[in-house]
Amino acid sequence: MSTPHEQLDALKDIKNMMERSSRFMSLSGISGICAGCFALVGAWFAFHQFGYRDYYDIYFDVNGVRETRSHVLLFIFLDGAAVLFASMASMLFFTARRARKNKEKMIDAAAIRLLGNILIPLITGGILCIILFIREDIALIAPCTLIFYGLALVNGSKYSLNDIRYLGFLQIGLGLLNAWYIGYGLLFWSLGFGVLHILYGSYMWFKYERGE
Repeated sequence: MSTPHEQLDALKDIKNMMERSSRFMSLSGISGICAGCFALVGAWFAFHQFGYRDYYDIYFDVNGVRETRSHVLLFIFLDGAAVLFASMASMLFFTARRARKNKEKMIDAAAIRLLGNILIPLITGGILCIILFIREDIALIAPCTLIFYGLALVNGSKYSLNDIRYLGFLQIGLGLLNAWYIGYGLLFWSLGFGVLHILYGSYMWFKYERGE
């Protein structure tokens, strides 16, 4: 006859199995560190190009001169696209590697639910940013990206590790703070997508991956 301790262990095993079947647990902390580093590199290039001036101030020159408009837009697009591509590539690589180690499928029902819940706020925020861009409300794009990215993390956390919920809360807080301090978009982007990702990725690696 099993002891109460053995029964408790059995219940814990059942709980872990149910949790793994409903959540995607193979998110990699290393991919978060890489994404943060890529974001800081992209921010450095933007700083090297524009200095401390915000994109809003560059786009709307104080003298009404707009010769730099196409150059600024092209640089923002290429810089952001490069950071996004590198971050996504590292996320897929390290997450797939960890999934193989844990003998989990990269694409399963939990991963699809996670992706769906993350994409809803991301797509909504992306459409809003495009509208702001067209309407030339450039200063609001930086806080909106942080806020909607944070909402995506919070929304997706129910289908993955609970820890990403707290990263989402921090991103939302930074976005709201940036909405108050308009003109410092590059700084808040660096903090949110750079520093916070590195800190979060390091924490996740030490908590979940170090002993694997």
